[in-house]
Amino acid sequence: MGATAKTKSIDFSYFGGAESLDEGRSPRRTEVVAPTTEDDGKSHRGPPQDPTQFLWLMTEEPHRTRRMAIMKAHPEVTKLMGHEPLTKWVVLGVVSLQIITAILLRKYHPLSPIFLLCAYLIGGTANHNLFLAIHEITHNLAFKSVKANKALAIFANLPIGIPYSAAFKRYHIEHHKFLGEDGIDTDLPTHFELLCLNNVLGKVFFATFQILFYALRPGFVRTQTLTQWHIANLATEIVFDYFLINTFGVRPFIYLVMSSFFAGSLHPLAGHFIAEHYVWDGLNQETYSYYGPLNILAYNVGYHNEHHDFPSVAWTRLPALRALAPEFYDTLPSHPSWPMVIVNFIRDPEVGIFARIKRKPKSHADKVAEKD
Repeated sequence: MGATAKTKSIDFSYFGGAESLDEGRSPRRTEVVAPTTEDDGKSHRGPPQDPTQFLWLMTEEPHRTRRMAIMKAHPEVTKLMGHEPLTKWVVLGVVSLQIITAILLRKYHPLSPIFLLCAYLIGGTANHNLFLAIHEITHNLAFKSVKANKALAIFANLPIGIPYSAAFKRYHIEHHKFLGEDGIDTDLPTHFELLCLNNVLGKVFFATFQILFYALRPGFVRTQTLTQWHIANLATEIVFDYFLINTFGVRPFIYLVMSSFFAGSLHPLAGHFIAEHYVWDGLNQETYSYYGPLNILAYNVGYHNEHHDFPSVAWTRLPALRALAPEFYDTLPSHPSWPMVIVNFIRDPEVGIFARIKRKPKSHADKVAEKD
């Protein structure tokens, strides 16, 4: 009955003779764990987005409001907050795996099948895991000490081959504080990307070279002032890379950099880059979760609504957060598959570079500063 009322409230004179929001549409890509009268998880809730523009909204980002509502309904949620001691041991294990694998592959040509296969399957997965370890550590969730977290992030950065952990911290914290604000949230595609990549070939290029967009875009959108941690990150990585090349030759270094490229390219785990904040199915929903098995390799980053609502809840306790407040999370559309997110992003005309929510920046946003 709720769905019927919703349908009757839509003015179909805007839709050129279509009798439903599903007519002539791509299949729905997201699902709802607990369907409601407002969203059955099968039909589209809104018309397709204009592919020539981002979706500009005047509303506040949703996470602060939902966080307050959950804390009111479930005050015990605060017991889930705090650092996770397991993180440092996982980081140590994955860093060791990558260094050992890189050294073992030093006798193989970088274009040989075994080298490429290892770089994609082992290296791509391991380095993506380290990307997300740095993401977790950025929120100070490995140690109680801020400095200890920053030092661990630099250590986790070693097998990635290129220093980025110090810069990522500032950009990512701004992503949380100013989600969707144009010119501040560097996770957002630029207008130049919209103009150049808004077709199938452009989307293939974007999905293949995602890691380069995430690495280079922030420097064009919002530069940072160098701190002692940027310098420490840079110096540590240069010393590590030099030692690796000088001791074992250039091939281990090639393996690590190749692993980082694959980790942010057409890799199953890389689907989360697109899954998290791109708009799907005519929804005005800004953040999407994914609850599938790949979370095991990805610090549960698929629990992305949960993470944005409570950035102080460590990865091991995000499933518990969802279980604590199912009335808030199970009714939200989520993605059933990360790999299919990449496939559907490329082939579906209803989603693309344009499918991001943007807001005009607030006046105080340029005053953001992080305490070292």
